[in-house]
Amino acid sequence: MPEIRILADRVANQIAAGEVVERPASVAKELIENSIDSGAGKIEVEFRNGGKSYLRVEDDGCGMSPDQALMSLERHATSKIRKASDLNEVQTFGFRGEALPSISSVSRFTLRTRAQKNSEGNEILMNGGKLIHVKECGMPIGTRIEVSHLFNSVPVRRKFLKTEATESTHLTHLTKLYALAHPNVTFSLSEGGRTLFRSPSCEEFGDRVREIFGKSLAETLVPIEANEKGMGLSGLVGKPGYSRPTRKEMIFFVNRRPVDCKAISYAVLEAYHTFAPKGRFPPAILFVSIDPSLVDVNVHPAKREIRFRDEARIRKFVVQSLLRRNQELSGKTEMECPTIEFEKDPSSERMVPSIDPQALEMYGLDQSPKTSPSSSLELVRSMESNDRRAKDAAVAKDLATRKTVGGRGDGEAQWRFLDRPYGDLAIFSTPQGMVGMQTRAAYERVRFEQLEDALEKKASSDSQSLLLSESLELDGIDRENLEAGLDDLRDLGFALEEFGRNFFRLEGCPSWMDKEHAGKFLKDFLEVAREEGGGIRTEAFAKEALVRLSSAPNSTPQGFSDDEVIRLAQQLLSCRNPYTCPKGKPTYFEIPFRDFETRFKRKL
Repeated sequence: MPEIRILADRVANQIAAGEVVERPASVAKELIENSIDSGAGKIEVEFRNGGKSYLRVEDDGCGMSPDQALMSLERHATSKIRKASDLNEVQTFGFRGEALPSISSVSRFTLRTRAQKNSEGNEILMNGGKLIHVKECGMPIGTRIEVSHLFNSVPVRRKFLKTEATESTHLTHLTKLYALAHPNVTFSLSEGGRTLFRSPSCEEFGDRVREIFGKSLAETLVPIEANEKGMGLSGLVGKPGYSRPTRKEMIFFVNRRPVDCKAISYAVLEAYHTFAPKGRFPPAILFVSIDPSLVDVNVHPAKREIRFRDEARIRKFVVQSLLRRNQELSGKTEMECPTIEFEKDPSSERMVPSIDPQALEMYGLDQSPKTSPSSSLELVRSMESNDRRAKDAAVAKDLATRKTVGGRGDGEAQWRFLDRPYGDLAIFSTPQGMVGMQTRAAYERVRFEQLEDALEKKASSDSQSLLLSESLELDGIDRENLEAGLDDLRDLGFALEEFGRNFFRLEGCPSWMDKEHAGKFLKDFLEVAREEGGGIRTEAFAKEALVRLSSAPNSTPQGFSDDEVIRLAQQLLSCRNPYTCPKGKPTYFEIPFRDFETRFKRKL
């Protein structure tokens, strides 16, 4: 049996690096956290080849003396805690003392630092955990760490890294998270000499969100502020009704630490249960402030997972705070009951509801004092007689010569539009009965088949120009996916032009698509491509993107006019499958006259 031995420090550091250093973004996370803990007011991040070949993090914090710099590369050397009880009140990002020795053991690691009390800086170079040299160097106050040839000592780990675009996306997203958490710190991020984003210190948190995520997302967010017995909630949340197809814009911080917390995530979804469609997610950037002793951040070396001492209380607090805010934004609406007018029936001497003059006009009756019936009963009988005569006359006409859809007075139409009594419901009269059409579902079906027709065409589809072009800021993955499907999207009718690195300008969209939805469609298209991972299948992705877009609020026109409803019904009946929307739900249903006769238990 092999003898039990204590591992060498180099081997132990490489083992620890397996938990701390998963990818280049993990290295950047540890270095940025150290910079923030040092009181930096400016942090610069630069990388090349997705961070695999080169990564630099530089700050203007307090720096370190030569002895302290060497000590920081020893295992479990930290300035954040001194005794075990300090773990219950951790207020800094780092405290384990594992990051720097782990990173230096799997890369070529260069540390340059200078404290304020020193006149010159100090440089330490390590390669694969081995100390190469220690020397003095010119250096401003602060710390500069360069990590190159990541995983050079454990080449097997390099095989598990993703493409450069994927690793670049993770690095960009992580840097933006810490920029959001600390708007008072100036952040800059560059890749291969190109600046990806630069954000000076901001007094207002909304300004930082606008600089990082753009104007379009910032305008859909509103501030929230709530406090309760040692807990605080602040940040920005989406307005009721606005949603996104993925959780990418659901970002949470606990005591300014970016975290993945299921309790907060479920609380947000529960609060937006009636304010966001099913299958979509509200954008929310939330900061939870809580006593450090009530949260455990020492769950995993990466410190992204946390545990609350009283999770139920935190969840209840978040749900109630968001619900109150949503109710304030949406307002309370009261149902207005229509006023019912009564008149005296001469035959029965009773008060009965008066006949609506519009109903009399619809059936060709006159309500003038000279010709009006003497009682409501006679009016009803007269209307029934006129209705039977109209039905008999309709059956006698040749169906082939009729229009498909028409207005209320168009006797030649198969479907005669009557009214929109409630919401998206439109009522039509047919020779066989009554039809109820869901205008939103009908609109979705018509647009879906227009997309199918555009995809089947060999030549480019008709395009319409946007009044104002829309800018699209993409990360590395979305940029690659868009470039891969750019020719197909242009054939569909989208006018897209590259406008700098990771920027595209949308100048036109297909003629059948509403202009205000073109940008949302492209974003959903890229989200689908990201979820599927690798390879662009334009037809499948475009159909799924249109289905997602139709699930979003305000994706269909609000308040169709009567002529628009008639035209929409005409388009629906011309579809190959007019019976269901793209999600498989009915677009309309018909109630035959025999069902009414069964209900009334008499002939109509």
